[in-house]
Amino acid sequence: MSLHPRIKTSAQTWCVLGLLILFGLAGCTTGYYRKSADRETYRAIRGKTPLVRNMDTNFNIGQTNVISLNGFPVSTNAPDFLGPDGERERGARILGLEDSLDLAVHHSRNYQNHKEQLFLSALSLTLARHDFAPIFSASGQGQYLSDHVAETHSVDANGSIGVDWLIRDLGKLSTAFTTDFSRFLSGGPGTVVSSQLGVMFARPLLRDAGYKRENEALTQAERQLLYDLRDFTQFRKDFSVQVATAFYGVLGNRDAVRNSYLNLQSSRKNAERTRAMVEEGRNTTAELGRLEQQELSAESSWIGAVRNYKQALDNFKFQLGLSVEANIVLNELELESLQIQHPRINVDDSIRVALAGRLDYLNSKDRLQDAERQVKLTANLLKPEINLTSGATINSDPAKTGHFAPPEWNRYQWNAGLEVDPGLDRKAERNNYRSALISRDQAARGVEQQEDQIILQVRDSWRTLDQAQRNYEISDIGVKIAERRVEEQNLLAELGRAKAQDQVDSQNDLISSKNQRTQALVTHTIARLQFWDNLGILYIKNNGRWEEIQDENNK
Repeated sequence: MSLHPRIKTSAQTWCVLGLLILFGLAGCTTGYYRKSADRETYRAIRGKTPLVRNMDTNFNIGQTNVISLNGFPVSTNAPDFLGPDGERERGARILGLEDSLDLAVHHSRNYQNHKEQLFLSALSLTLARHDFAPIFSASGQGQYLSDHVAETHSVDANGSIGVDWLIRDLGKLSTAFTTDFSRFLSGGPGTVVSSQLGVMFARPLLRDAGYKRENEALTQAERQLLYDLRDFTQFRKDFSVQVATAFYGVLGNRDAVRNSYLNLQSSRKNAERTRAMVEEGRNTTAELGRLEQQELSAESSWIGAVRNYKQALDNFKFQLGLSVEANIVLNELELESLQIQHPRINVDDSIRVALAGRLDYLNSKDRLQDAERQVKLTANLLKPEINLTSGATINSDPAKTGHFAPPEWNRYQWNAGLEVDPGLDRKAERNNYRSALISRDQAARGVEQQEDQIILQVRDSWRTLDQAQRNYEISDIGVKIAERRVEEQNLLAELGRAKAQDQVDSQNDLISSKNQRTQALVTHTIARLQFWDNLGILYIKNNGRWEEIQDENNK
């Protein structure tokens, strides 16, 4: 017997409409799910941010691919010391250190990757927390049945809605309400409806008592986010030091170009003066040849210095997340304003500060606590398993048909009992317990090792800083001596009494001393920042700039 045309058309129509509704809901809810995930994840991060000093309070992984430099000052100069490349700097945007740090924080690919990694950690925590919240579920199905032999047609449907709740330190509670619906369109009684309400409760009493494994998973997820927040905060500090190092490195290379260009000009002037004296018979061609060789050497050094500067600038653009084709120039006033600011704190106090404030050291000590909890957990899982179980169901009256039949309270069943597993096979649990003991010992040694590493690191950074200060003092004296030697050789050259080798040596020594002084100043500045970073007290603002520390009283 064929299906009635009206019924067939109606069924097809409802199927099509149902599919359209499902596809529409799927398309509309993706944006909702993303916003929901973002809200919950950012809430988890904000909740733990106060626990980590100097964590970015405006943390957000949003990023724009559009980088505009229109708001920065424009360079109107074309420096001679850069040669043909100097004209390219006309119209370039001028960036200071703070500008560079801000650009790096918002556009660096490396920085963005670390932000997203922290976000994913917090996203994982939201799922771990979800396991301890009431979890609702619903399902349903329906079908049209046609029996050709009995010549009957019917529609069957069933559905259920339930909730599972893992309650910390108590047990697991599950409830469900189900209903079955049958309607005979022909050949039988009209409608049959039944329903049931069920509740189940389970609680481990000995092994995994209180669902220790599930609780530990949540505890570890909570602590892992704290660790990742500390790691990200430490990364921010290291990142700012890296950007500052590269920034001053570019300016140092630029200063080296200027010094090389001045050396080239002086070498040309000395060669021209000696050439005129040779023509007048007041000097020899051997002396002239030595100065001409110096001129060529100075030109080669200048060309190499220009190349190094341009390469360093391109690398710096890449580090900031800018296009390598971006036309920028760094503010030279930043280099001129650098000063030697030596910390006023001794080594022993520095070590005490580092052991109290280093975020990575705090993580190591906390991970030792994690390992100790794992020992207790794996030891508990060696015990026999005894679980308390109970349940109850309330059913509808099967004699009632035709309308919705709710569960009736007098039609109930209940049960309670114990599940026992003596644990005759605990080989895997035994191995896990032994592994946990080893992991705890390794974590303890890791804390001791990191403490020693911090002490070594602080001492080394202190020596580096002290050495950088002394190197600057030496190079500053060296520049003054070299300048006097050059002046002396210039006077002798005017009188025709200078030797070519002495002129070359004095000029080279001057350029070398100037470069060393600039490098020593930059090295001391970076060493100071690295020293504060190693102590764990380099505080970074949201734009990547650090708060300068004047002395140990500001820590």
